[in-house]
Amino acid sequence: MPRLPIILAACLALAPLAAHADECDDLTRQIAGAIGGKVGKRSGPSIDIRLPGPNRFDVTCRAEPIVQAISAEPQPSATFFRDLSTASEILTGESASTVEPIIAKAYRTAVSDGRKSFIQQNGWSASCYADPTSSTMRTLCSVGRIPPG
Repeated sequence: MPRLPIILAACLALAPLAAHADECDDLTRQIAGAIGGKVGKRSGPSIDIRLPGPNRFDVTCRAEPIVQAISAEPQPSATFFRDLSTASEILTGESASTVEPIIAKAYRTAVSDGRKSFIQQNGWSASCYADPTSSTMRTLCSVGRIPPG
């Protein structure tokens, strides 16, 4: 019996983490369904989304969730930008048609400047990094909500 209060305290302490994980799982399921993927493995705060083709996606949930897309293509396809904007709409509430040109601009800036490009917009941000020399990750773009404060 003396262990019951300790076990109860541990369960109460972990409850917010479980709720956060459930929210992240739900968000990842919504995004995967919208872009034609399947929920993959969880690794810490990140959950992979499996898709056919050269693009990889994951959702990372910390203070605010982030969706990240990686392309191994020399130049990301229209599908890469369309899927990332669709995922971003679910994540941020901003329409995919608004997000897509902003992500494309971040990508173009990253390529032309040779460094990570970061654009903030209405409580969310988009960033892209391009490495033309890599054979596995040529482009990495992410979109996420900006934490309050």
